[in-house]
Amino acid sequence: MTLLKRRIGKTRLEVTTLGLGGAPMGGFRASITDAEAIALTNAAFDAGVRYFDTSPFYGYGRSELRMGAALREKPRGDYVLSTKIGRVMHVLGPGERPPPDFRENGLPGFVPEFDYTYDGIMRSLEHSHLRLGLARIDIALVHDVDFWTIKDRDILDHRFKTVMDSGFRALDELRRAGIIGAIGVGINEADTSLRFIQAGDFDCMLLAGRYTLLEQGALHEFLPECVKRGVSVILGGPYNSGILTGGVKPGATHDYVPAAAPLIEKAQKIEAVCRRHGVELGAAALQFPLFHPALCSVIPGALSTGEVTQNVERMKVRIPAGLWSELKGEKLLDIDAPTPN
Repeated sequence: MTLLKRRIGKTRLEVTTLGLGGAPMGGFRASITDAEAIALTNAAFDAGVRYFDTSPFYGYGRSELRMGAALREKPRGDYVLSTKIGRVMHVLGPGERPPPDFRENGLPGFVPEFDYTYDGIMRSLEHSHLRLGLARIDIALVHDVDFWTIKDRDILDHRFKTVMDSGFRALDELRRAGIIGAIGVGINEADTSLRFIQAGDFDCMLLAGRYTLLEQGALHEFLPECVKRGVSVILGGPYNSGILTGGVKPGATHDYVPAAAPLIEKAQKIEAVCRRHGVELGAAALQFPLFHPALCSVIPGALSTGEVTQNVERMKVRIPAGLWSELKGEKLLDIDAPTPN
């Protein structure tokens, strides 16, 4: 399969409409071996995926190490790579206590420290280059400056200000020098994403989970502003962390916790419509966001080569226009969401 490519903002970078998210291979929610992580990255490349996203935070360096081990064997001009800034890893010193939210299944001995300053961003990217074993990073994304992550408005406002007063200058300098091809923000909230693009000249936004088949909170303010400004949107978490993969039942996860009953009920109704049209829920979930003109790529993660293959196959499925019409008629999908007629 030849995956379509779309441009990142006004840059020269083009990404495939299906990318590979590197969070799962970091090991936060399930453990896989280095060999399995490298194999699934290779499988994605072999299947035509040409956009790969990772972060220092995913496994406290583990995701970058694994993804880099696979990608540095590929021709560097054949793919686009993004990673993130905002957390710098350091070795846990003797007698040092890890932070309260420390995750034991990250890379052993390393702990993250928030740093959105000019110097912190330069240091973070230098570390990422070394972990990846790659001399070029195409897209740098400010990571996790949102209430979903921080849970404190004062701290959120302080970090936002630090980014725009200090960190943004570093990113902009690297972009102007041609060292980084594009800059953006990777977070879980449409309203904070909107705040960022109104505050600075960003090329793209990686928005996790807020424009999916289950919820379209980004539709009426954030996405129109992206179209207006020529900012591309990469959608992380197109399955809303599991509830949209199919076979919806109580206990299915949404935002990485068991979904509330109303969300389970809505997802089951969406799946019933999909079945009436002979379409798997996961295929509809993966393709739906890409109908919006602001979207350039969806980047589900994977824990195996089988999941990579499944995602590629879901992109091939022909979905009848009547499915989208029925979802809108049943008020299960926002009437204003772009879909084929």
